[in-house]
Amino acid sequence: MAESAGQSSAGEVPAVRVSSSTRWLWPSVLRWIPTSTDHIIASEKRLLSLVKTPYVQEQVNIGSGPQGSKVRWFRSSSNEPRFINTVTFDSKGEAPTLVMVHGYGASQGFFFRNFDALAGHFQVIAIDQLGWGGSSRPDFTCKSTEETEAWFIDSFEEWRKAKNLSNFILLGHSFGGYVAAKYALKHPEHVRQLVLVGPAGFSSEQENKSEWLTRFRATWQGAIVNHLWESNFTPQKIVRGFGPWGPEMVRRYTNARFGSYSTGNVLTEEESKLMTDYVYHTLAAKASGELCLKYIFSFGAFARRPLLHSASDWKVPTTVIYGCEDWMDYQGAQRAREDMKVPCEIIRVPQGGHFVFIDNPSGFHSAVLHACRKLLSPDLDAQSLPPGLISA
Repeated sequence: MAESAGQSSAGEVPAVRVSSSTRWLWPSVLRWIPTSTDHIIASEKRLLSLVKTPYVQEQVNIGSGPQGSKVRWFRSSSNEPRFINTVTFDSKGEAPTLVMVHGYGASQGFFFRNFDALAGHFQVIAIDQLGWGGSSRPDFTCKSTEETEAWFIDSFEEWRKAKNLSNFILLGHSFGGYVAAKYALKHPEHVRQLVLVGPAGFSSEQENKSEWLTRFRATWQGAIVNHLWESNFTPQKIVRGFGPWGPEMVRRYTNARFGSYSTGNVLTEEESKLMTDYVYHTLAAKASGELCLKYIFSFGAFARRPLLHSASDWKVPTTVIYGCEDWMDYQGAQRAREDMKVPCEIIRVPQGGHFVFIDNPSGFHSAVLHACRKLLSPDLDAQSLPPGLISA
């Protein structure tokens, strides 16, 4: 089901297909957690009203399990079809396709400051990963790192098949970068270029011995935090636990992270208001994809199956982009590059933290265009790094 959303009312709730289990009978003002799937899509539409480029929003049916398999998605006995929330922006001519994948605790709307600039060069498609944002949120029943990776990789592959895509540029942020890299390792034939933005998961704890983390774990506070991590206690559970006070908690976080504590361009008042509304609804909805956390990462955000260990199997040219103030360590990507048999650039963007595409949009856009220069114009192959960007 698709809807053209570029010129429609920002407050209108689009008619999207959702299961009966996601519908609420009580008015939102009477709910402890005032959200629903319709609220997510409506808040997404309001946030994307800031984007000038027309787009189409659709729920792409990926079925109830991998084709040809007797196993339903995620060890579920349900035959209920699942959907991936997708936005596709208008583009000019035969522009290369750029698929954008969000990170942990985020959704595709986080790229709202980038869609206009990138749509001038690419056919931009952004998705909510399964279990996040406006996509289906199946019960999370994975019990291992392998099963959890398959949740995201296989559902993305079914989405690709449903959209009949191939030969595209795949961009992933943070945890989405980890998923994008794992997907490209399994299905390199479909990916022309990999762009990883502040990617998580290059190194394990063994490659990043942290004296501070070791000392912290030895304290009673560290023992509690580690227990909560291994119990799969997520930040989203805190937001839900605050019930009707959750939106205020999210507002304070958004104002701090993208305002007073921003490393670059702060959000405008309108951007902050719409972003807060969107973030709240995506965080407070049913727990699903968020429960991947302890299976993919150990405490401290170290990968249990790090990308570094697969670097020699890399088959897709890659560019890794970090904000200069990103808390993610770019040295893991440097170590992985030593074992890669394909080109790999590492670019650092000033005045940018982990959300470099929000903190410094123009610097981020320059880095992405440089990363994809061979696909945009073969004549730009030897082009030097744009001013202001730093090669690592």
